Amino acid sequence: GLEVSSATIRNEMVRLEDDGYIIRPHHAAGSIPSDKGYLYYAGTVKDLELPLAEQRLINHLFHQVEEDLEEWLSLAVELIAQRVQNVAVVTTPKPIACQFKHVEMVSLQDHLALVILVLHGAKVRQQLINFEQAITQEKLTDISSKLNAACTGLTGPRILVKNIELSPTEQQIIDCLLRIMNTEDKRAYEEPYLDGFHFWLNQPEFSTGQRMAPLVELFEQRKLVEAILPDEMDGHSVKVIIGKDNKAEVIQGCSVVISRYGLPDEAVGTIGVIGPTRMPYARAISTIGYLASVMSTLVAELYGRELPRSDKQAGNEQQAEG
Repeated sequence: GLEVSSATIRNEMVRLEDDGYIIRPHHAAGSIPSDKGYLYYAGTVKDLELPLAEQRLINHLFHQVEEDLEEWLSLAVELIAQRVQNVAVVTTPKPIACQFKHVEMVSLQDHLALVILVLHGAKVRQQLINFEQAITQEKLTDISSKLNAACTGLTGPRILVKNIELSPTEQQIIDCLLRIMNTEDKRAYEEPYLDGFHFWLNQPEFSTGQRMAPLVELFEQRKLVEAILPDEMDGHSVKVIIGKDNKAEVIQGCSVVISRYGLPDEAVGTIGVIGPTRMPYARAISTIGYLASVMSTLVAELYGRELPRSDKQAGNEQQAEG
């Protein structure tokens, strides 16, 4: 029986090698999974959910932090890195076009004021503005109230075409606000939240400077997000990109497990993990999938919106925890 079993195993290994699911790095070396083999395995665990106890722990941790977007992002990237033991990345949710929420102006001198513009998504931008004529704090407050009433919820282009009767001073302020919003719309990617580099130091794949140097350079040049994002993302589902399927050559020796999160067509961020091709895919996929759902719920609450029905799983769990 043992002899037959060994022969069967050898035949199966040969078949897997012929089909490209396993490879031998060297003639005398043992077999290891190929990119195709890892991709097949990742497909078998794509619907795996994080254990309920871990879901509850994650929700508890989010309830402990302040209701602040930066706190949520910092916690999310830390949780991913710890649970998957690889480099985690989370980007700030970015509106397709930023929306005016609120403006305040503070008089600093007779001719100088600080403009504080709050955009949807809890983004705050500040800029100094000089006026040709002296202007009081009372007048600035009145103008702020007028602009808030006229512009709340609008994008820059919609404000531009809206027929608002403006004095020369008010027009100067509107022009300032539109410049701020235009700059915001042109931002490709903000500095991402990163964690877990120390886990790579114990990975044999990254033990040499030859492998690490190009990756470190990618991080230093702030091109990480651009490098790991696939050309197409299917909604908020988790996507696994393995080895040479990565578009950036520098990470073609790695695997990326990544998802979008947030409000479709309104404010969307990216959440993911990068590691060697032998990373724990079941853990990575379930962790990224669940945290993407949690973050989507938090962003929806921040914007005062309802999530699409398919994205409500984590929100229901959070309510039960709360």
